[in-house]
Amino acid sequence: QVQLVESGGGLVQTGGSLRLSCVVSGRTFSSYAMAWFRQCPGKEREFVAGISWSGTYTRVTDSAKGRFTISRDNAKSTVYLQMNSLKPEDTAVYYCAAAGDAFTLVSPSYTDYADWGQGTQVAVSS
Repeated sequence: QVQLVESGGGLVQTGGSLRLSCVVSGRTFSSYAMAWFRQCPGKEREFVAGISWSGTYTRVTDSAKGRFTISRDNAKSTVYLQMNSLKPEDTAVYYCAAAGDAFTLVSPSYTDYADWGQGTQVAVSS
């Protein structure tokens, strides 16, 4: 059974930092690209950042460039999202996702991801 378990969300003030973690079990973590998406009530799920299976290629959405960093530790089957200089517009539920196909780069489309975590809430106060 595949499981993705996120942690690290919470409430911070504008300008603060959070580090999200996602531990994956039940699949060969090191063979798959990973990504973080976020979703606000009434809005579509939005790509935030992704990392290739090897970790050598990353992609971050324009609104988060220079503030968010994605990384992975294949030995721990864990992907991270370091979020700095947080803004109120970053408030959302953040989801970890694992690609459906092995050895791919990074796709910003949620349809390319087969397994999802339950989400962790991030709230940024102004």
